Amino acid sequence: MSELPLARLWSMRLAFALLVCAILFFHLLPLETTPQRWVGPDLLLGFACAWSLRRPEYVPILALAGLFLLADLLLQRPPGLWAALALLGCESLKARARGLRDTGFTGEWLSVCIVLAAVTIGYRAGLMVTLVDLPSFGLTAIELVMTILFYPLVVAVTHGLMRVRKPVPGDLDGSGARL
Repeated sequence: MSELPLARLWSMRLAFALLVCAILFFHLLPLETTPQRWVGPDLLLGFACAWSLRRPEYVPILALAGLFLLADLLLQRPPGLWAALALLGCESLKARARGLRDTGFTGEWLSVCIVLAAVTIGYRAGLMVTLVDLPSFGLTAIELVMTILFYPLVVAVTHGLMRVRKPVPGDLDGSGARL
C-alpha cells in the first residue's frame, strides 16, 4: 500500500523536472532574431513557487538547486546568483506552506508576489554589487509583473492538468504518513 504514494512521489518529481526542461527548451528556441521590447513571465519560477506551496515534497531542495543552476547556465545568466535567490524564495514558501494551506488563493498569491519581488530585487542588487551590466529596469519590472499576473494561470495548470493540489487533512505524504 505504501508503494503507491512513493511511486506517485517520484513520478511527480520526474514530471517537474520534465516541465522545467520543456520550459527551457521553448525559451531557447530562436523564434525571433530581433531584440524584443517586452519580456514574458518567468514560468520556471512561477511553477516552482506553485509546486513548493502546494506539494513541497515534490520539489526537493537538491532538485530545485540543480534545475535552477541548469537554467542559469543555459540562459547565460551569472551562474548561481538567480539559482540561489530562487531557491531561497522557494524554500521560504515551503516553510510557510502548512500555514497557507487553509488560506484562500488570495493569501497564497500575495505570499508568492512578495517572494517574487524579493528575488527580483535581490538579483538586481547582486548584479549591481558585482558590477555586472544590468538589464534595463523596465524589462525587469515587466518580467516581474508578467510573472505575478500569470501566476493564477500557472496554478490553474498545476491544479487542473497536473493534479498537484494542496494537501487536505488525511492525505498521505511520500513516506505514507498522514499529513
